[in-house]
Amino acid sequence: MQAVRALALYTSPGVHVDLAAIGVDGVALRELAAGDLPDGEGGPGVWLTPAGSFGETAEAISERLAALELPRDLCLVLVSEVEETFLAPAADERVFSYLNPHAPAHLQAKAVRSALLTVRLRSEQQGLAEGLQARDEQLRELNNIGVALSAERDVDRLLGLILLKAREITRADAGSLYLVEDDEQGQQRLRFKLSQNDSLDLDYTEFTIPLDTRSLAGYTGTTGEVLRLADVYSLPDDVDYSFSTSWDQQTGYRTKSMLVVPMKNNKGEIRGVLQLINRKPSSELKLTSPEAFEREVIEFDGRSEELVESLASQAAVALENQLLLQNISNIFEGVLMGWVKAVEDRDPATAGHSHRVTALTLGLAREVNRVTTGPYADIHFNQQQLEQLRYAGLLHDIGKIYVRAEVFLKAKKLYSHHLRMIQERFDFVRRTLEAEYNRRKLELMIDNPRSDYARRFEEIDRAFRQQCEEIDDYFETVLLANEPTVLEEGRFERLAEIAGNTYKDIYGHSQHLLQTEELRLLNIRRGNLDESERREIESHVDWSYRILVRIPWTPELQQIPFIAWAHHEKLDGSGYPNKLNSEQIPFEAKMMTIADIYDALTAADRPYKKAQPIESALRILGFERDDNHIDAELLRLFTERQVYRIAHMDRVEEIINRLIYEDVL
Repeated sequence: MQAVRALALYTSPGVHVDLAAIGVDGVALRELAAGDLPDGEGGPGVWLTPAGSFGETAEAISERLAALELPRDLCLVLVSEVEETFLAPAADERVFSYLNPHAPAHLQAKAVRSALLTVRLRSEQQGLAEGLQARDEQLRELNNIGVALSAERDVDRLLGLILLKAREITRADAGSLYLVEDDEQGQQRLRFKLSQNDSLDLDYTEFTIPLDTRSLAGYTGTTGEVLRLADVYSLPDDVDYSFSTSWDQQTGYRTKSMLVVPMKNNKGEIRGVLQLINRKPSSELKLTSPEAFEREVIEFDGRSEELVESLASQAAVALENQLLLQNISNIFEGVLMGWVKAVEDRDPATAGHSHRVTALTLGLAREVNRVTTGPYADIHFNQQQLEQLRYAGLLHDIGKIYVRAEVFLKAKKLYSHHLRMIQERFDFVRRTLEAEYNRRKLELMIDNPRSDYARRFEEIDRAFRQQCEEIDDYFETVLLANEPTVLEEGRFERLAEIAGNTYKDIYGHSQHLLQTEELRLLNIRRGNLDESERREIESHVDWSYRILVRIPWTPELQQIPFIAWAHHEKLDGSGYPNKLNSEQIPFEAKMMTIADIYDALTAADRPYKKAQPIESALRILGFERDDNHIDAELLRLFTERQVYRIAHMDRVEEIINRLIYEDVL
């Protein structure tokens, strides 16, 4: 509340006043020269002046008084022998009361005393009103600060905002902020996190100090007591704490008045310490000389202490909430990365795919942000939307955990156990042939003991080698047919011929060299999957949606399930799982589709195909664009801005964070 100034009694020439007779304390008598008017600088008060000082006639007096501009805290007492009705109404409004100079002295004193007390009451009311208004403004400011603190999600920016607002409401030239933390042994200490200074532009680094009573911040952090110090260079001798002047000596700054306040949460636990330095009469003032420090620095008052205590409590709660949210976010991040690793562990062939697709999608989104013309000039991704893209990218294949591992690990058309069985079968046929031809040699020796066996043995060996070569040729054909193809190829008649050949098993039963299931798989025309396996692989998109849609995402992340669900859709409606057309596919999914296709083409870790060179991959993407499968404008940005380079960089996880928060590669 603004203090009430002392009252003044202004007297014009010809008016004599006995202050003692009036009996009002704290009144200063101020005599004016002829023709002078009170300027109000002497404080609120009463002006006692003869009516004749304004003119000779009632009309002249009325005209002069009506035009008179008097301070609001000044009462005019007009000395006149005539009744007040002689003045015009507009002039009469300027007069508080009339005083007859011939009235008894005690009545004159009573009239002046009444005017003075009225002015004092008005002044006190004005002071109260100004104080209430200032308190109301401060409360509104505190409320606005609380809203701002609650809205800030970044912990570092939140700390900066806390210190800035504390300095603003106290007009502190500088300040610092400490946080309570545990060291490696579980002992609490203070970490210097932040410093601000209006008069000096200095860099700072974080450091820690003991949480004890030896330092100012440590004392407040330990005891919870507020320190309000007029000059830290003149501390009492009987206190535990001290102030080190080393920083002032290094920088030329002069730390003088200080307010040190604990940041307590709603449980009364101290989470940090605010240290405000050098309160000033005006926030705009710079302290640039020793004289300025001595002349301009003022003490922090009780109201400053109240305000900062209130702000510090809000700040501690806001900080604790944000740290809690950060911990929850870290836990979720750990779970998320666990899911991604679970997918990669089940399908090592795609290890790193999710991160590369995420980085490529974010890189393309950043390029969309830079577009100023064309169909996507009005599209802009903010940080929260980029974070949504990150989660969608990392989790777009999470549904693969529901697909059989053997399908993921299937590198060829045949499963490994199929190929082993075929190899063992062909080995059995070779051993059977060898046994058969050895039997023939033995029979020849028994039936013709005196014959020349060399020529006959050579014929038997030639026939044996011929059949073994045929078996080897069959097996080589199987191995070649087992390789996945990128494009459709014909001429699988040779496989049917091989499958038509039979042999006798150990029980004498006739068996085909290739079983029906083996022949079916070898006859896969494109890739390494049959139709049922392909559908099972494609089902991962539905599974991803089912998993992600059950997560209670915040409103800013609600689109994650739908983006992941649509990353295999095509603009012409020929994609899966829902055959969406261009208008139905989320824009984010259109970007992710290009990223997903590119990485699938160029990744060197796919067992069923070789990695495509960059030029070849971009050419294939061009074919996809021509077939109206992917967005032409997005592919143009992807290619011309060389977004694809991101997939071939190291430390992709770091790149992802930089694309979200820094926009730099």
